[in-house]
Amino acid sequence: MLLLGSSETSLLSSPSTSTTSSRPSLATAAHGSLPEYKLEAKPPAKLACFVSGGGSNFKAIHAACLDGRINGSVVAVVTDVPGCGGAAYAQQHGIPVLTYPVVKKGEHVGQGLSPAQLVDGLKNTYKADYVLLAGYLKLIPVELCRAFPRAMLNIHPGLLPSFGGKGYYGERVHKAVIASGARFSGPTVHFVDAEYDTGPILAQRVVPVFPTDSPKQLAARVLKEEHQVYPHCVAALCDGRIGWREDGIPILWEGK
Repeated sequence: MLLLGSSETSLLSSPSTSTTSSRPSLATAAHGSLPEYKLEAKPPAKLACFVSGGGSNFKAIHAACLDGRINGSVVAVVTDVPGCGGAAYAQQHGIPVLTYPVVKKGEHVGQGLSPAQLVDGLKNTYKADYVLLAGYLKLIPVELCRAFPRAMLNIHPGLLPSFGGKGYYGERVHKAVIASGARFSGPTVHFVDAEYDTGPILAQRVVPVFPTDSPKQLAARVLKEEHQVYPHCVAALCDGRIGWREDGIPILWEGK
């Protein structure tokens, strides 16, 4: 089940608070349901994906761009682990790979960009419209947050605000969920700020936690939902189908 924000249109902030330059027009909606918007044509968005490992969510986003579910393309990949699977996939598909931050050990020692160079590259060289964190484990620099306000998403493998923050990533999240006795878990897509996992929540999906689950079993169940909800949210971002309540809560509108 996809959990979204409030359907109260009266709480939406003015269009000037949105990062999108053009707003879709409001269409009719059934009482109690999320309004639908008639989409205005927009040019394909340019996306920058950040990865630290295998990059399965990046691959899901890239696939959705290729088959038309997302009106955009991945123009650059940023990694803190130059030899990771996500970086290798990008290179195989002709997508430029940038390294951030500077690597301090291993065969790639000394490689990497400063925060200013990273922002300049994404903004001016690759003309990125949106930044998507897809299993990137480093804290995002403040400079990048300022350069992409309300234009940077992350996916977390737990139901935030629980089981989030520094040190909660990958299998660690699933171990903590099982140990807590929680009956449900699932991925969270949220906007990014300068802290770990604290930005405004955009969407969540819920899966059951079974009494006999191992962390790997729960991880597989959650990951399946990640690969669905993240492209769904990115598509909305690229279409301009995300509004903001006056209290700073984002709302994802379904469009036609």
